Amino acid sequence: MLGQYYRFQITSVMSLLHRVSGILLSLAAFGLAWWLVAAASGGETWATASAVFGSAPGKALVFLATLSLVYHFLNGIRHLLWDIGWGADIPQVYTSGYAVAALSVAFTAAIWFVALGGAA
Repeated sequence: MLGQYYRFQITSVMSLLHRVSGILLSLAAFGLAWWLVAAASGGETWATASAVFGSAPGKALVFLATLSLVYHFLNGIRHLLWDIGWGADIPQVYTSGYAVAALSVAFTAAIWFVALGGAA
């Protein structure tokens, strides 16, 4: 609840999260660029980047970037479907909102499961 008069709804939360995930992805692009430059440079630069991304805070940031990317992608598809006239009725908006939230968590977990060698 926000104050006396406004209660968060799935529509407002999804809109806010879409904006936040876009900002996080913009920031994550700098981390990706640093990682790519470090990979190209090799040596001590690569060792430093590996240590940063391999640390617990580094893994947490990469996890948040992965979650943001998956969420932003799925919610973007949801918006594209609205643009062609599908799913704009209120019950469908709520259903697709919950579906995007659940699929974002599930897809992110699957990506990390595979990335950590769970599927080998």
